[in-house]
Amino acid sequence: MEENFTAKDRLTKNHGFTKADFNQISAYGISLDKIEQELSLFQSGILKISLEKPATINDGVISLSEEEAKLFAEKFEAKKSEYQLEKFVPASGAASRMFKFLSEFVMEFNPDSETINAYINRKKNTSLSVFLVGMEKFPFFKTIDAYLNTKYPDFKSWGRDKKNYFFIKAILNQDEFNFANKPKGILPFHDYSGQVVTAIEEHLKEAVYYSASNKIAKVHFTISGEHQTDFENIIEKAKPSIEQNSNTSIQISFSEQHKNTDTIAVDFTNKPMRDSSNQLFFRPGGHGALINNLNKSEADVIFIKNIDNVSHNNLDVISLHKKSLAGYLLELQGKIFSSLALLDQLEINKEDILEIQHFIENELNVMIASNFSDYKKEGKVKYLKTILDKPIRVCGMVKNENEPGGGPFWVREKNGNLSLQIVESSQINLKNEHQAHIFQSATHFNPVDIVCGLKNYKGEKFDLSDFIDPNSGFIVEKSKNGIPYKAYELPGLWNGAMANWITIFIEVPLATFNPVKTVNDLLKPNHQPQ
Repeated sequence: MEENFTAKDRLTKNHGFTKADFNQISAYGISLDKIEQELSLFQSGILKISLEKPATINDGVISLSEEEAKLFAEKFEAKKSEYQLEKFVPASGAASRMFKFLSEFVMEFNPDSETINAYINRKKNTSLSVFLVGMEKFPFFKTIDAYLNTKYPDFKSWGRDKKNYFFIKAILNQDEFNFANKPKGILPFHDYSGQVVTAIEEHLKEAVYYSASNKIAKVHFTISGEHQTDFENIIEKAKPSIEQNSNTSIQISFSEQHKNTDTIAVDFTNKPMRDSSNQLFFRPGGHGALINNLNKSEADVIFIKNIDNVSHNNLDVISLHKKSLAGYLLELQGKIFSSLALLDQLEINKEDILEIQHFIENELNVMIASNFSDYKKEGKVKYLKTILDKPIRVCGMVKNENEPGGGPFWVREKNGNLSLQIVESSQINLKNEHQAHIFQSATHFNPVDIVCGLKNYKGEKFDLSDFIDPNSGFIVEKSKNGIPYKAYELPGLWNGAMANWITIFIEVPLATFNPVKTVNDLLKPNHQPQ
């Protein structure tokens, strides 16, 4: 407590915090030390990551043949009954970005002064053109069209522009379909001969295919609490038929991003931001906060996949490569556990130590200290245990097709060693031409296709908070009600939050990666009936 009071004194003196501010912070469950640390980061800045080179095939990224992928999938199938599995789906994000170009259109377009085609030409808004051409192929088209025909009896007689304008407004209006303010998971994604399904339902179907063991498929969604009922209603309707068709019981759980992971925002002079009620302005700390949710899982093996990465087709291909990643994980984990058990033996010999060293260097892509040979036996054993006794992640990587987001890189650590990391553009200094060139040279992209081993060789859960790189968060610039501000984002879930895990990258086919970043992505072949 004394330490907190000291922080309280400093926050009062240096930042003008009041009793009301401290009450607000307490209500969030945030420690004063955390507030003080974040405010100091705005002052000092955060060191950017130093990229050494992209991870490429045979240099950080493993390429499996189709035969090898099937073999690892078979190994997983043979062993999965020994493990508790779970699918972990980050699903709290709103769909606002999906409909950004439509929101801009509604705000900027004046139907009394120009045609939609004139607007498209004036704004060079090709996205709107694609949307209108493919409109009838969207899974929600018939529902909204029927709604407009009911609401406006003369709708059929309207001109094309008026119909399209009111269609788009119906998608967005808060008192109509309000899609942009809803989570992606509950939106119509796919149409199976008139049966429209959401991304939630696609994840349930996937789960029984590849992340079930002993006829149980556990699926965990991270959500915002206000939408839990929407999720539950969809699951309640969809679950029985999926369970019956697969002879598998689906167990659902939810969690929210904890308020105590929110971070404080500041203005451009680094003074704490306040809202119209003069309260401190906090915002969610980004997907890195979900490491706390993941940390609560009791599963042995977890499959992580974003809510919008589902496909109307390709379920067999997706399942094969998910099982393949899991099979690779279990085989590697077995070798690691055997090595750790060997290191526990007092009579371990030099040859065993050397073999474990070579395994770490050649199969785990971890650099051993240059003076390792000078260590005494006890020192060598302790050092090797430190490297091996960690959570494991096997990450699928797709070939880079200029999607926005991060990728696999070799990173130069502060101690001079190299490590494999998933790096986002916000983590590096793009003004440095050399660093920008390395980033742009990436051959692969991170689709968030991760299989994790969360228990140690004694069967105990790791505390995942022990493996976060606290210095890998980043400062972002945002705006609220037209007022710019700076915010601190926690180390990303698959970036800094897993920076000190054992990390393996394996190339997977593009067919396994089908994100819906904008509504027009639903027109792509993998989201349309074949």
